[in-house]
Amino acid sequence: MDIEFGLNVSADPTLGADPVTQAIKAEQLGFDFVSASDHLHGEHPTYEPWTLLAWIASSTSRLRVATRVLATPYRNPAVLAKMAETFDRLSRGRLILGLGAGYLDEEFRAFGLRVPTAGEKVRGLEEAIAIARGLWSAEHLTFEGSLYRTLQARLEPKPDHSIPIWLGTYGPRALDVTGRMADGWIPTLQVAPPERVAGMRRRVLAGAERADRNPDDILCVYNLGVQVAEAPLEHPGVLAGPPEWIAERLLEFTGIGFRAFNFLVEGPASPEQVERLSREVLPLVRTG
Repeated sequence: MDIEFGLNVSADPTLGADPVTQAIKAEQLGFDFVSASDHLHGEHPTYEPWTLLAWIASSTSRLRVATRVLATPYRNPAVLAKMAETFDRLSRGRLILGLGAGYLDEEFRAFGLRVPTAGEKVRGLEEAIAIARGLWSAEHLTFEGSLYRTLQARLEPKPDHSIPIWLGTYGPRALDVTGRMADGWIPTLQVAPPERVAGMRRRVLAGAERADRNPDDILCVYNLGVQVAEAPLEHPGVLAGPPEWIAERLLEFTGIGFRAFNFLVEGPASPEQVERLSREVLPLVRTG
């Protein structure tokens, strides 16, 4: 089984880390993709992910770049579909469009955006995907949703290939949308621990089956923190321990259907940690 490995790059400009250099190093170390999160507001400084990932794409040649994940209500879906086509074309087909419903209501209020209800967030996610797919394929798109609409909208040029959409979803309705419409599912370990994530994945696959899709076409990606240490340590949402121990846990996750991992490696020692992860852990998983 081929397993894909991604690395989260820091979106915090105050940590002293250079995310572009971090991504270049990730490409050299053999990672398949890098990702960046989407938070516009907060007490901690942060880069805007679309702009950050554009710099990364222009500085690398092979590495795919993923938004992990964009809060859909922050950006008009039709405009985002145009942005995605341009990004994907200029990066030579390397964009992974990660979308989420937007869970931090404080960010909506801070930026003067209307706070959607929980139901509206899920409907908006579904409508946004329908608009993007429609604009990428139809000559003209008229779409009338409960939250978003287009009128004879035309997006040119069309994408040269299908731009993958990954969703970071957790609730029953959102998981069903993932199964029916997405190319990938990227839950986070801290929010969806192993004892819960298998059941959530089954709901995703059931949604795919109801939509007459092949469940195997949905790439399941586990987003998790990792720390190479001398002995196993207890950290919420983080696999911390010796290389062999971490590799065993990752292989257990492949046993419940995960074929890709996105690693969050944070702190002053993160460059050393990324090196150890790539050289001491990933080979064990690949040959597992």
